[in-house]
Amino acid sequence: MLSRRLCSLMCVVCLWTTFGPQLAEWAAAADTPGQFILQARRQVETTPGSGRFHTLTQPVEWPAAQTAVVICDMWDAHWSPTATRRVAEMAPRMNEVVAEARRRGALIIHCPSDTMPFYEGTPQRERARQAPMVETAIPLERWCKLIPDKEGRLPIDDSDGGCDAVPQGKNRKAWSRQIATLEIHPEDAITDSNEAFYLMHARGIRHVLAMGVHTNMCVLGRPFSIRQMVRQGQEVILVRDMTDTMYNPRMAPFVHHCTGTDLVVEHIERHWCPTAVSTDLIGGNEFRFSEDQRPHVAILMAEDEYKTEVTLPAWGREHLGKEFRTTYIYGNDAERNDLPGLEALASADVLLVSVRRRVPATAQLLAIRKFIEAGKPVVGIRTASHAFSLRDGAPPPEGHAAWLTFDPDVLGGHYTGHHGVGPKVAVSLPVETQHPILAGVDLAALQGNGSLYKVNPLAISATPILLGTIPDTPAEPLAWVYTNKYGGRVFYTSLGHIDDFAEPAFQKLLLNGVRWAAGLPTGG
Repeated sequence: MLSRRLCSLMCVVCLWTTFGPQLAEWAAAADTPGQFILQARRQVETTPGSGRFHTLTQPVEWPAAQTAVVICDMWDAHWSPTATRRVAEMAPRMNEVVAEARRRGALIIHCPSDTMPFYEGTPQRERARQAPMVETAIPLERWCKLIPDKEGRLPIDDSDGGCDAVPQGKNRKAWSRQIATLEIHPEDAITDSNEAFYLMHARGIRHVLAMGVHTNMCVLGRPFSIRQMVRQGQEVILVRDMTDTMYNPRMAPFVHHCTGTDLVVEHIERHWCPTAVSTDLIGGNEFRFSEDQRPHVAILMAEDEYKTEVTLPAWGREHLGKEFRTTYIYGNDAERNDLPGLEALASADVLLVSVRRRVPATAQLLAIRKFIEAGKPVVGIRTASHAFSLRDGAPPPEGHAAWLTFDPDVLGGHYTGHHGVGPKVAVSLPVETQHPILAGVDLAALQGNGSLYKVNPLAISATPILLGTIPDTPAEPLAWVYTNKYGGRVFYTSLGHIDDFAEPAFQKLLLNGVRWAAGLPTGG
């Protein structure tokens, strides 16, 4: 009986992992007035003090009557012309989200700071003004500053004001009202102060959906937004695709503007509150700015030998932020066969695999299979050739699954072991013509610091682009490209030793491999 129940539970988990995104969209479309079902995403440290975070998502249900939507500083104009442009681009979608929240019964609070004279005498402004004041255990502040003991530092340098264009009179007050695209209905409220909390308190509102601009400044600091509301005990969720960041890519960490927003959103998920997306309310696709053409690469790490859970994120932070949207998926430190956070594969364009002999829960492996069998690109390094199988084909534990043929099915390889640790692996070209993945790679400086893998013979259609040799042994393919049986573009290299990541030539090779897999130019 217990086994039958476990099987039933696994079927439910399997269905959710496979069809979860579609089910969430259907649920949003079918939601009735009176409730919100939100896919709340937060960052949870893999082990205390590790500095690595699982990205975990779980559904939450909020009563609409106890929910307020706070629209932060969506002004008609900004001293930064790019900020003005992005607000105008985002506002139509935000208006749809707000309209749906209003339809279900949420209170809409418009908070365009410093523009209250424009709304003087309106019923919406009076509604907020007349909310009775309440005493709070933590004082209500006009601006909630960064709290170093709780959140450390922001992950971006916005000390220049964050404008990524020529500012039109830096820090001048360019705004006079909320952008007109956002409709204000008779039942809404307007404020830019602690009145927002007073109004929520008066109406028994405990849940806050925050949206607007800018995450690193007003969305965190204003008296009606994230820090203040969390400190007052409200449950807050940031709608992460209905926001932007004041960040200039010419400042640290020198990444794409939208990557800067991603970094601040992750900061919020780690230290303040979960996030959700607008699709939870209105379905469709997640909103992205027209400038955001970054492919999404998911990096899956679960191996104990080469410390790629350290080397890959460090490499990614340095090399991917200008071109890619990146999600890091770590194995569970407490349970070797658990791979939490695979929900990210639903929106990923490329999967980079660094896994060694893990047999995940059946539903988790199904999520990986779904991605790969859709014909999406895969990049594998080192132990990816024996990622999802146990030694000698041993059966997985109950409720878990192996992919014994992952290497030939997906990577086009034929891993049978490795030569012993010894001399460095010399690298050479199998043919005179270089593959685009090798563009800009200093082959004279490239060597293998780990043992040479035995991978011959490759699939017939796999194309070796690098060979590795050690004394007194035949050469082995060290890197190759392949189109697998699902139609997915593949780059694999048996390099990936911890010392390989210290070499610029390998860093460039791996970056080119990811670019090539994603269909981007290489060698830049």
